[in-house]
Amino acid sequence: MSKIENSAGDFVIEKRENNTIWIFSINNPPANTLSVKILDDLAQSLDSFLMAAEAKVLILTGSGERAFCAGANINEIAAIKNPEQGVELARKGQRLCDKIENSDKPIIVAINGLCLGGGNELAMACHLRIASERAKFGQPEITIGIIPGFGGTQRLPKIIGASRARKMILTGDIISAQDAYEIGLVDEIVKEGMAVEKAVEVAKRILKNSFKMVQLSQKAIRDGLSLTLEQGLDRELKYFFEVCKSQDMKEGLAAFKEKRQAKYGDK
Repeated sequence: MSKIENSAGDFVIEKRENNTIWIFSINNPPANTLSVKILDDLAQSLDSFLMAAEAKVLILTGSGERAFCAGANINEIAAIKNPEQGVELARKGQRLCDKIENSDKPIIVAINGLCLGGGNELAMACHLRIASERAKFGQPEITIGIIPGFGGTQRLPKIIGASRARKMILTGDIISAQDAYEIGLVDEIVKEGMAVEKAVEVAKRILKNSFKMVQLSQKAIRDGLSLTLEQGLDRELKYFFEVCKSQDMKEGLAAFKEKRQAKYGDK
Protein backbone atom coordinates (compact mmCIF):
# COMPACT_ATOMS: atom_id res chain seq x y z
CA MET A 1 0.00 0.00 0.00
CA SER A 2 1.17 3.53 -0.73
CA LYS A 3 0.36 6.60 1.28
CA ILE A 4 0.42 10.12 -0.15
CA GLU A 5 1.58 12.52 2.56
CA ASN A 6 1.46 15.68 0.46
CA SER A 7 -0.17 15.84 -2.97
CA ALA A 8 -0.46 19.61 -3.29
CA GLY A 9 1.97 22.20 -4.54
CA ASP A 10 5.32 21.67 -6.20
CA PHE A 11 6.54 18.78 -4.07
CA VAL A 12 4.88 15.40 -3.38
CA ILE A 13 5.78 12.87 -0.68
CA GLU A 14 4.62 9.25 -0.92
CA LYS A 15 5.34 6.41 1.51
CA ARG A 16 5.26 2.69 0.77
CA GLU A 17 5.97 -0.66 2.44
CA ASN A 18 4.87 0.38 5.94
CA ASN A 19 6.60 3.75 5.58
CA THR A 20 10.02 2.16 5.03
CA ILE A 21 10.29 3.50 1.46
CA TRP A 22 9.71 7.22 0.90
CA ILE A 23 9.28 8.77 -2.55
CA PHE A 24 9.91 12.48 -3.13
CA SER A 25 8.57 13.82 -6.44
CA ILE A 26 9.45 17.26 -7.76
CA ASN A 27 6.16 18.57 -9.15
CA ASN A 28 6.95 21.82 -10.93
CA PRO A 29 5.77 21.41 -14.55
CA PRO A 30 6.61 21.48 -17.28
CA ALA A 31 10.31 20.86 -16.52
CA ASN A 32 10.32 20.30 -12.74
CA THR A 33 12.85 23.09 -12.30
CA LEU A 34 14.44 23.72 -8.91
CA SER A 35 13.11 26.92 -7.41
CA VAL A 36 14.51 28.18 -4.12
CA LYS A 37 11.28 27.03 -2.47
CA ILE A 38 11.67 23.50 -3.84
CA LEU A 39 15.29 23.39 -2.66
CA ASP A 40 14.10 24.41 0.82
CA ASP A 41 11.22 21.91 0.77
CA LEU A 42 13.54 19.12 -0.34
CA ALA A 43 16.05 19.92 2.40
CA GLN A 44 13.35 20.04 5.08
CA SER A 45 11.69 16.81 3.88
CA LEU A 46 15.07 15.11 3.67
CA ASP A 47 15.66 15.98 7.33
CA SER A 48 12.32 14.36 8.18
CA PHE A 49 13.28 11.22 6.26
CA LEU A 50 16.68 11.00 7.93
CA MET A 51 15.18 11.40 11.42
CA ALA A 52 12.27 8.97 10.94
CA ALA A 53 13.20 5.62 12.48
CA GLU A 54 10.90 3.65 10.17
CA ALA A 55 12.21 5.33 6.99
CA LYS A 56 14.95 3.22 5.36
CA VAL A 57 15.24 4.06 1.63
CA LEU A 58 14.40 7.25 -0.26
CA ILE A 59 13.53 7.47 -3.94
CA LEU A 60 13.85 10.88 -5.58
CA THR A 61 12.03 11.48 -8.86
CA GLY A 62 10.10 14.03 -10.90
CA SER A 63 6.38 14.08 -11.70
CA GLY A 64 5.40 13.14 -15.23
CA GLU A 65 7.54 11.66 -17.98
CA ARG A 66 8.94 14.84 -19.57
CA ALA A 67 11.56 15.62 -16.96
CA PHE A 68 13.11 14.47 -13.75
CA CYS A 69 14.49 17.97 -13.34
CA ALA A 70 15.72 20.34 -16.05
CA GLY A 71 17.83 22.40 -13.66
CA ALA A 72 17.59 25.50 -11.51
CA ASN A 73 14.94 28.14 -12.14
CA ILE A 74 16.34 30.42 -14.87
CA ASN A 75 14.24 33.38 -13.76
CA GLU A 76 15.70 33.19 -10.25
CA ILE A 77 19.22 32.97 -11.66
CA ALA A 78 18.55 35.97 -13.92
CA ALA A 79 17.31 37.93 -10.89
CA ILE A 80 20.66 37.61 -9.08
CA LYS A 81 21.72 41.17 -8.23
CA ASN A 82 25.24 40.62 -6.92
CA PRO A 83 27.91 37.90 -6.61
CA GLU A 84 27.07 37.27 -2.95
CA GLN A 85 23.45 36.50 -3.80
CA GLY A 86 24.58 34.12 -6.54
CA VAL A 87 26.96 32.30 -4.22
CA GLU A 88 24.21 31.92 -1.61
CA LEU A 89 21.94 30.26 -4.19
CA ALA A 90 24.73 27.91 -5.24
CA ARG A 91 25.56 27.16 -1.61
CA LYS A 92 21.93 26.21 -0.95
CA GLY A 93 22.09 23.67 -3.78
CA GLN A 94 25.46 22.35 -2.64
CA ARG A 95 24.25 21.86 0.92
CA LEU A 96 21.25 19.87 -0.27
CA CYS A 97 23.42 17.66 -2.49
CA ASP A 98 25.92 17.14 0.34
CA LYS A 99 23.12 16.10 2.68
CA ILE A 100 21.91 13.55 0.12
CA GLU A 101 25.38 12.16 -0.54
CA ASN A 102 26.25 11.91 3.16
CA SER A 103 23.10 10.02 4.11
CA ASP A 104 23.69 6.61 5.70
CA LYS A 105 20.24 5.67 4.40
CA PRO A 106 20.31 4.76 0.67
CA ILE A 107 18.88 7.35 -1.70
CA ILE A 108 17.94 6.22 -5.21
CA VAL A 109 17.09 8.60 -8.02
CA ALA A 110 14.54 7.52 -10.63
CA ILE A 111 15.19 9.63 -13.72
CA ASN A 112 12.16 9.80 -15.99
CA GLY A 113 13.12 12.39 -18.61
CA LEU A 114 15.34 15.45 -18.80
CA CYS A 115 18.10 15.48 -16.19
CA LEU A 116 19.99 18.70 -16.77
CA GLY A 117 22.07 21.24 -14.85
CA GLY A 118 21.01 21.30 -11.22
CA GLY A 119 18.88 18.23 -11.85
CA ASN A 120 21.91 16.24 -12.94
CA GLU A 121 23.84 17.58 -9.95
CA LEU A 122 21.02 16.42 -7.68
CA ALA A 123 21.03 13.00 -9.34
CA MET A 124 24.80 12.63 -9.00
CA ALA A 125 24.54 13.15 -5.24
CA CYS A 126 22.24 10.13 -4.96
CA HIS A 127 23.70 6.70 -4.25
CA LEU A 128 22.07 4.81 -7.14
CA ARG A 129 20.78 6.17 -10.46
CA ILE A 130 18.07 4.45 -12.50
CA ALA A 131 17.02 6.05 -15.77
CA SER A 132 14.22 5.74 -18.29
CA GLU A 133 15.41 4.80 -21.78
CA ARG A 134 14.28 8.25 -22.98
CA ALA A 135 16.15 10.21 -20.28
CA LYS A 136 18.63 12.89 -21.33
CA PHE A 137 21.59 14.13 -19.31
CA GLY A 138 23.79 17.22 -19.38
CA GLN A 139 25.44 20.17 -17.68
CA PRO A 140 24.43 22.87 -20.17
CA GLU A 141 25.12 25.84 -17.89
CA ILE A 142 28.00 27.08 -20.04
CA THR A 143 25.61 27.67 -22.95
CA ILE A 144 23.87 30.42 -20.95
CA GLY A 145 27.07 32.00 -19.63
CA ILE A 146 27.45 30.30 -16.25
CA ILE A 147 29.05 27.14 -14.81
CA PRO A 148 27.62 24.34 -12.66
CA GLY A 149 27.15 25.56 -9.11
CA PHE A 150 25.53 22.70 -7.17
CA GLY A 151 28.63 20.48 -7.27
CA GLY A 152 28.73 19.42 -10.92
CA THR A 153 32.36 20.39 -11.50
CA GLN A 154 33.36 18.17 -8.57
CA ARG A 155 31.06 15.13 -8.66
CA LEU A 156 30.92 14.58 -12.43
CA PRO A 157 34.70 14.00 -12.83
CA LYS A 158 34.68 11.58 -9.89
CA ILE A 159 31.85 9.57 -11.45
CA ILE A 160 32.79 9.50 -15.15
CA GLY A 161 36.41 10.70 -15.20
CA ALA A 162 37.90 14.15 -15.71
CA SER A 163 38.15 14.05 -19.52
CA ARG A 164 34.55 12.98 -20.12
CA ALA A 165 33.35 15.46 -17.50
CA ARG A 166 35.24 18.29 -19.21
CA LYS A 167 33.63 17.43 -22.53
CA MET A 168 30.13 17.56 -21.03
CA ILE A 169 30.73 20.73 -19.01
CA LEU A 170 32.76 22.69 -21.60
CA THR A 171 30.46 21.91 -24.55
CA GLY A 172 27.15 21.80 -22.69
CA ASP A 173 26.26 18.74 -24.78
CA ILE A 174 23.17 16.68 -23.90
CA ILE A 175 23.66 12.89 -23.94
CA SER A 176 21.26 9.95 -24.14
CA ALA A 177 20.48 7.48 -21.39
CA GLN A 178 22.48 4.84 -23.24
CA ASP A 179 25.53 7.12 -23.44
CA ALA A 180 25.11 7.97 -19.74
CA TYR A 181 25.01 4.26 -18.90
CA GLU A 182 28.11 3.50 -20.96
CA ILE A 183 30.19 6.15 -19.18
CA GLY A 184 28.92 5.17 -15.72
CA LEU A 185 26.69 8.16 -15.06
CA VAL A 186 23.66 5.89 -14.53
CA ASP A 187 23.54 2.36 -13.13
CA GLU A 188 20.58 0.94 -15.00
CA ILE A 189 18.23 1.79 -17.89
CA VAL A 190 14.57 0.74 -17.89
CA LYS A 191 11.61 1.20 -20.21
CA GLU A 192 9.80 4.52 -20.19
CA GLY A 193 7.50 4.90 -17.19
CA MET A 194 9.23 2.19 -15.18
CA ALA A 195 12.03 4.11 -13.40
CA VAL A 196 10.19 4.55 -10.10
CA GLU A 197 8.93 0.97 -9.96
CA LYS A 198 12.43 -0.31 -10.69
CA ALA A 199 13.77 1.91 -7.91
CA VAL A 200 11.14 0.49 -5.53
CA GLU A 201 12.19 -3.03 -6.55
CA VAL A 202 15.83 -2.24 -5.76
CA ALA A 203 14.79 -0.65 -2.46
CA LYS A 204 12.92 -3.81 -1.46
CA ARG A 205 15.99 -5.92 -2.21
CA ILE A 206 18.07 -3.62 -0.02
CA LEU A 207 15.52 -3.92 2.78
CA LYS A 208 15.81 -7.72 2.84
CA ASN A 209 19.26 -7.24 4.36
CA SER A 210 20.31 -6.08 7.80
CA PHE A 211 19.83 -2.33 7.80
CA LYS A 212 22.70 -2.01 10.25
CA MET A 213 24.96 -3.58 7.60
CA VAL A 214 23.48 -1.36 4.90
CA GLN A 215 24.39 1.73 6.91
CA LEU A 216 27.86 0.47 7.81
CA SER A 217 28.48 -0.27 4.12
CA GLN A 218 27.32 3.23 3.22
CA LYS A 219 29.72 4.74 5.77
CA ALA A 220 32.67 2.64 4.57
CA ILE A 221 32.10 3.48 0.90
CA ARG A 222 31.60 7.19 1.57
CA ASP A 223 34.63 7.49 3.82
CA GLY A 224 36.83 5.60 1.38
CA LEU A 225 36.11 7.99 -1.46
CA SER A 226 38.07 10.72 0.33
CA LEU A 227 40.88 8.52 1.70
CA THR A 228 43.92 6.72 0.36
CA LEU A 229 43.53 2.97 -0.13
CA GLU A 230 45.54 2.27 3.02
CA GLN A 231 43.43 4.69 5.06
CA GLY A 232 40.26 3.29 3.55
CA LEU A 233 41.22 -0.26 4.48
CA ASP A 234 41.82 0.84 8.06
CA ARG A 235 38.39 2.49 8.08
CA GLU A 236 36.84 -0.72 6.74
CA LEU A 237 38.40 -2.65 9.64
CA LYS A 238 36.88 -0.15 12.06
CA TYR A 239 33.41 -0.82 10.67
CA PHE A 240 34.01 -4.58 10.45
CA PHE A 241 34.76 -4.48 14.18
CA GLU A 242 31.22 -3.12 14.64
CA VAL A 243 29.90 -5.92 12.42
CA CYS A 244 31.53 -8.57 14.60
CA LYS A 245 29.84 -7.16 17.72
CA SER A 246 26.37 -7.27 16.14
CA GLN A 247 23.46 -9.65 16.64
CA ASP A 248 22.70 -9.41 12.92
CA MET A 249 25.99 -11.07 12.03
CA LYS A 250 25.11 -14.04 14.25
CA GLU A 251 21.60 -14.20 12.81
CA GLY A 252 22.80 -13.97 9.21
CA LEU A 253 25.34 -16.77 9.63
CA ALA A 254 22.86 -18.97 11.51
CA ALA A 255 20.19 -18.45 8.83
CA PHE A 256 22.69 -19.35 6.10
CA LYS A 257 23.67 -22.58 7.87
CA GLU A 258 20.04 -23.48 8.57
CA LYS A 259 18.96 -22.63 5.00
CA ARG A 260 16.27 -20.18 6.13
CA GLN A 261 15.43 -16.50 5.68
CA ALA A 262 17.28 -14.34 8.17
CA LYS A 263 15.25 -12.28 10.64
CA TYR A 264 17.36 -9.22 11.29
CA GLY A 265 16.79 -6.89 14.21
CA ASP A 266 19.19 -4.23 12.88
CA LYS A 267 21.31 -4.63 15.98
